Amino acid sequence: MTATLAVRLLLSPAGEFNEAVIVGDIRSADLQGTSLRNIRIPCGRSPEPAPYPVDPGRYVVSATLPSGMVLTKDAEAVDGRSAPVDFDMTDSPYETHAWQYLMGNIEPERVYHGATGVPLPESVASRSMVAPAVGEDGVLPESVGDVSARATWVGDSRPERWSYASMLALEQDPARPSVAPFIARSAPRPLPASAERGADVTPLYRFGPDGPALAPGGPVGERQFLVVEAAGAVRLVTLPLPWGTSDVEVLVNLRQSPTGSAVAVAVRDPQLGAGLAYMAQGALDTAAQLFTDVGKALHSDPENPLAATAGSYVLLGTDHRTDETYWDPWLRLLADRYPWLSDGAILRAVRQLRRPGADRKEARDGLIEAFDRGIPFYTLGLTWLADGLAAFPDDPACASRLDQVRRLSWLADMREPFLILDLRQGSA
Repeated sequence: MTATLAVRLLLSPAGEFNEAVIVGDIRSADLQGTSLRNIRIPCGRSPEPAPYPVDPGRYVVSATLPSGMVLTKDAEAVDGRSAPVDFDMTDSPYETHAWQYLMGNIEPERVYHGATGVPLPESVASRSMVAPAVGEDGVLPESVGDVSARATWVGDSRPERWSYASMLALEQDPARPSVAPFIARSAPRPLPASAERGADVTPLYRFGPDGPALAPGGPVGERQFLVVEAAGAVRLVTLPLPWGTSDVEVLVNLRQSPTGSAVAVAVRDPQLGAGLAYMAQGALDTAAQLFTDVGKALHSDPENPLAATAGSYVLLGTDHRTDETYWDPWLRLLADRYPWLSDGAILRAVRQLRRPGADRKEARDGLIEAFDRGIPFYTLGLTWLADGLAAFPDDPACASRLDQVRRLSWLADMREPFLILDLRQGSA
């Protein structure tokens, strides 16, 4: 076996440097050669291809994008040679948005630059920050027109405002002048508009260990949020910060479009960024290929508890053993060490519920504790908490909490890995 397929995915050739890893497959076209599942495909401006030895022959190579789309290419492996297999995703609408394009949060270049006949979603509220008004001819316009977004960073929030009741009250009180002061402990900070190309239609906000890239510094608490407003619409965005040394991006899409969320959060983690997007799509088995070091992250004091939590969701969602495992103590550690992280308590309680013979009262108490800690960071946590509380239909404490979790889930964008709440839908 001396033939090799060298696989990579190319992003925008200009602008900033982007690195990521996604998952794919190599399958023999005639079923006689080598087939490899769950290969890792490097992505970027000019990434080094990943070499995969195969038998000589014809192959179909596939790349599973975080959006759920699958790209395929035919390749021929020749004995003694390395055959390049390059997937092309260089048609990002803006050079600065290449990562967002890879994650499936934004459409190709042609949608934003002079395209005609762009397909629109059936629902005016779907996939749009602001629902455009129907024209006199009864037709929806292709965009919202002259609408700008305003973003306010809450770097230090009040723990009592993380509760489900507080969040539901925000949605139920449209007369409240601003969401940010209500949840902030220290003064919230309006973020300056970016001068980057595309900022008028698809503003992109970046955050690092020191806060917003355009306005670093300021008090930082255990939970950070971003309040995004446009033409009466309000989104409350959970920021997964800090995420080690990796930046976090928040994309606001002001254009009515058929794909991508109105507001999307992506973590610029080369190894785990795509895994978070797979997780949000429910593709936990695919995400598991990128969270291979979750055990290492949990075994000691995690430097990045948010990454360890994501890995735990993937681990618990793919490893269905019911006996005591080596990672059970790690879940308990995650729940006990970070009281501000309700996801840890959710994971521990759900694990107890799934184990035959486990103490159901302890699981029930864990679910109540998870609820009382406040809303989770991860959207998946909202689903798992609701499922867990529903296992106790005759318990008044669980039933009342389940009602609030379900009502909050109606406001959540379930396509996103991190919790984003649609508090008010605007109209342009």
